Amino acid sequence: MHDRFETTARIAGIGTYLPERVLTNADLEKMVETSDEWITTRTGIKERHVVAEGEALVDLVERAGKAAMADAGVAAEEIDLFLLATATLEQPIPASSSIAQPRLGVVNAACLDVSAACSGFVYALNVARQFIATGEAKNVLVVGGECLTRYTDWTDRSTCVLFGDGAGAVVLQPAPAGEGILQCAWKTDGTYADLISMPGGGCRIPPWDREAIDRRLPFIKMRGNEVFKVAVRALTEISNEVMQRAGITVDDLALFVPHQANLRIIKAVGSRLKMPDEKVFTNVQWVGNTSAASIPLALGQAVEQGRIQRGDLVLSSAFGGGFTWASILFRY
Repeated sequence: MHDRFETTARIAGIGTYLPERVLTNADLEKMVETSDEWITTRTGIKERHVVAEGEALVDLVERAGKAAMADAGVAAEEIDLFLLATATLEQPIPASSSIAQPRLGVVNAACLDVSAACSGFVYALNVARQFIATGEAKNVLVVGGECLTRYTDWTDRSTCVLFGDGAGAVVLQPAPAGEGILQCAWKTDGTYADLISMPGGGCRIPPWDREAIDRRLPFIKMRGNEVFKVAVRALTEISNEVMQRAGITVDDLALFVPHQANLRIIKAVGSRLKMPDEKVFTNVQWVGNTSAASIPLALGQAVEQGRIQRGDLVLSSAFGGGFTWASILFRY
């Protein structure tokens, strides 16, 4: 069932955090030309959490990361590697993980950001596992955190209804083969880079370019119909690939926890995988698309609800800008 590693990584603790402010579809009806029926039919989303004035990425990361360390019973000083998966930086320089380090107290950890959009958390889990498998790290804090609403164009009804803010975290520790992370696959196809993008704010279109701001370029852009087709196919294929490598079927899984992009994508992928509805976890209705925070938030809630128990076999798959996509099979 497991891959070539003699030592792998297991989830020792989970932590989550959602901002207090909730933005409902009724609220959005007052901000942009839309309706609850329009949003629900196309996305399944009813509400999302939004950072407060003065609240930003590192605030969310701190809350989720500290909760995960407490759940794992690990002191902050014991963390030797900290990976932050995010697409919504605290600021361009330095890395957001460096800014978060003193707030988390992980003073002995090497810190780096992982940028793979909505796939970022699964990518980061796979990176973390390599360091644990080679003996380079023993306690790794992996956080997926986003402040997407700060990058949202609130005049664009096709995207502003989708996104929410939040953070989820896990602490990974060494485990023998056959426990913890069993299989992982990840892929990228940059020929689709323009289908989900934020064109402005980088070195090609600098943040001070007034014309770019007028053209709404420093905001998230998405060509939804084209994304949907590729996402469903890619998620189905990579999920099947990981299960086939492990020699399992959907019958062996306790739960499938996909990236919470929108309900239509989740249902389409579940159908193609022949996954029973009761084995597909969803919370997109109440948190929206939180990008790299999506899967750890969902895992945390699934554990809280008792839908994931120790020893359960869980599959998580993600798809995001880049395009990037990834799938991971683990025993909780």
